[in-house]
Amino acid sequence: MSDTATAAPYQATDRTVPTRSRERASYDRELVHGILDQAYVCHLGFVRDGAPVVLPTLFARAGERLYVHGSTGSRPLRAAGQADPGLPVCLTVTHVDGLVLAKSAFHHSINYRSVVVHGIAHDVTDPEEKRAALDALVDHVVPGRSLDSRPANAKELAATAVISLDLNEVSAKLRTGGPNDDPEDLALPHWSGVLPLTPGYGAPVPADGLDPALPVPDYLSAL
Repeated sequence: MSDTATAAPYQATDRTVPTRSRERASYDRELVHGILDQAYVCHLGFVRDGAPVVLPTLFARAGERLYVHGSTGSRPLRAAGQADPGLPVCLTVTHVDGLVLAKSAFHHSINYRSVVVHGIAHDVTDPEEKRAALDALVDHVVPGRSLDSRPANAKELAATAVISLDLNEVSAKLRTGGPNDDPEDLALPHWSGVLPLTPGYGAPVPADGLDPALPVPDYLSAL
């Protein structure tokens, strides 16, 4: 894929155009990537036995592809390998950036950034891609960690399933700014505004039995 194609926005489809607040939708590729890369957990939705199922799980992005891993006994991961041409899924990610407190209860809201991905998930069977996907999943949680841990052995690889989902049908949606109070409510004697929410990391806690001479890795200190 050329740099020009990579920078081009995603194409809107019937499934990626929101029915409400369409002005908050974005198909900017860089924005979508940023929202995905800053999230640890996604929600993977699919249909099982005629009923909807949504599972929270770790994921990672590698270029224009997302990877999700789990046990080979997991139903959605098994279905991705058994279904033809794959498993239809909807994957979502959301960041809450602030609580929006309005003069009226009706106009309370949140500031957020979200991504929704529609597509067909496929079982990753190529050993090289599978190892690269597992490294990407580890590094997505803490960049640099895959080089500072033992890679999966043959038994662990056999017990682990990985599915891939290409970023083709994608949209972002955002809300920013303060409350949208009605003009007749502005004089009410109630505080209004935004309570920002920001993620943070605590000090690393060593595992029981860890050699006290081992320093905290630089990639953790950088967080």
